[in-house]
Amino acid sequence: MQRPWQAAVITLSDKGAAGLREDKSGPAIVERLKADGYEVVEAILLPDDQEKLASELIRLCDQLQLDLILTTGGTGFGPRDTTPEATLSVMTRNAPGIAEAIRAASLAITKHAMLSRAVSVIRGKTLIINLPGSPKACMESMDVFMDAIPHAMGLLRDEVRDCAQT
Repeated sequence: MQRPWQAAVITLSDKGAAGLREDKSGPAIVERLKADGYEVVEAILLPDDQEKLASELIRLCDQLQLDLILTTGGTGFGPRDTTPEATLSVMTRNAPGIAEAIRAASLAITKHAMLSRAVSVIRGKTLIINLPGSPKACMESMDVFMDAIPHAMGLLRDEVRDCAQT
């Protein structure tokens, strides 16, 4: 029997980490993942800090060997929005199509989607996807990729074959 997909959620928010704002996006993502059968191993709230995020991503990928990590927040133009940079700094391979698909779908909802700098990458056998900071935008983004990523994670686990391979 195949083990359940294991995931972690990381919220990046200076105000949230300082206790000045309730994190609503992280818990919403966790509930969505659980509803879809994922085992959420960790939910972490960090300040917008590139080094701290990179360190957590490395730990979750290399030590816990999770299938999926979703981040929320820190993907805009603000001076402390460094989630994409931290994510790119730990990748072993790029997986740009997921972030591109999210932006394309989001543009139908708001023109501000073009301001997203979110990325999607692979580290080892872990898929990492940056999501926006708002709960509504997180759910809309997850609508874009949730049906497709089990295949991607199966490929990373070497449990399924790509349809192009015969």
